[in-house]
Amino acid sequence: MGTLNLPRRVTVLGSTGSVGVSTLDLLEKSAVEVEVVALAAGRNVAKLAQQALRWRPAVAVIRDEECLPELRERLQGSGVRPAAGADAVVEAASMDAQWVMSAIVGFAGLAPTLAAASSGAVIALANKESLVCAGPALLRRAKLAGGAVIPVDSEHSAIFQVLEPQNAQQVERLILTSSGGPFRNATAEEMARATPEQAVAHPNFSMGAKISVDSATMMNKGLEVIEAAYLFAMPPERIEVLVHPQQIIHSMVEYADGSTLAQLGPPDMRPPIACAFAWPDRLPWPAPRLDLVKTGPLTFQEPDLARFPALGIAKRALATGGRAPAVMNAANERAVAAFLERRIGLLDIAATVSETLERMDRQNLLSAGDEDPLEMARSSDATARRVADEVVTGLMASA
Repeated sequence: MGTLNLPRRVTVLGSTGSVGVSTLDLLEKSAVEVEVVALAAGRNVAKLAQQALRWRPAVAVIRDEECLPELRERLQGSGVRPAAGADAVVEAASMDAQWVMSAIVGFAGLAPTLAAASSGAVIALANKESLVCAGPALLRRAKLAGGAVIPVDSEHSAIFQVLEPQNAQQVERLILTSSGGPFRNATAEEMARATPEQAVAHPNFSMGAKISVDSATMMNKGLEVIEAAYLFAMPPERIEVLVHPQQIIHSMVEYADGSTLAQLGPPDMRPPIACAFAWPDRLPWPAPRLDLVKTGPLTFQEPDLARFPALGIAKRALATGGRAPAVMNAANERAVAAFLERRIGLLDIAATVSETLERMDRQNLLSAGDEDPLEMARSSDATARRVADEVVTGLMASA
């Protein structure tokens, strides 16, 4: 790898998900010499064991404790220590790694990401919820420990790559792009009748069910607006979203002199992972190349806020501050779960999130306290889930 100053000790949290698999594939294809310290996954014990036997980490952790006996059996005689449970995932995140991929989906990724930040590692962040629920605390913790947080979401990676630090005060707008999801051109009536199968059919990526539904409602962009505000110290009114179906321009930064800088690439997670891995260098690997001639025309349109109200809800939560972003995230997770279980409709997801925020606002439960950021996020999450479940029950009763 020449003179590149690459991390050598690596941990992958969420190793069996799409980002985790892409991370290990990138390391394989780039032939970098790394020591994998730990791998952690949720329930896919067969895939985790396969990865552990290939990379030989010190520990392989499965979050679901019921899967531990099978993991032990699969790793018997390998020298890899099997472990299970949420505490074991946090312990793995705290191990002596230089670079940690944080790709656990959902609120479950917050505690391990905070633990990794405290260790002083460079965190490649693919877990939206960590920033949404505890962004300022996470960034502060990483800085104090001598580490860094580098975004892996393609949109934030794009901004990270083209936002010039010396000109940060001259940024007029951050422009996040969105594919528009599977219902980009659907009517409100069609969206109201949408099935979970239709919602998870993303036009450009193969992702997990929860993330795919977030794309269908554009809640993923709402979460990303909050992430961008924290990552780049940008007020919400200077962050915009454009629908860009081709997903070739991943995001843009507009400066005060009228210049707009964009980062382009094929819709593939491995380039932003490579950027985070080699930062501030660049990692040579057989990456897919962008052929703009074959790509064809690039188109853009404003999102329809009436059909996709999640964007407005997210900006309001960001402006409210305190516990509101964490509450929004928890309510969304519960509403998405209810939709996937066919208990509510697609359009009920945003309605559930909005009503949860309103009920908790009326009860004065959105202001932040002085407690530990993880405990504050946990208490906000637990309360919001309970309230969101009550909202879902009401929607079902009135259906």
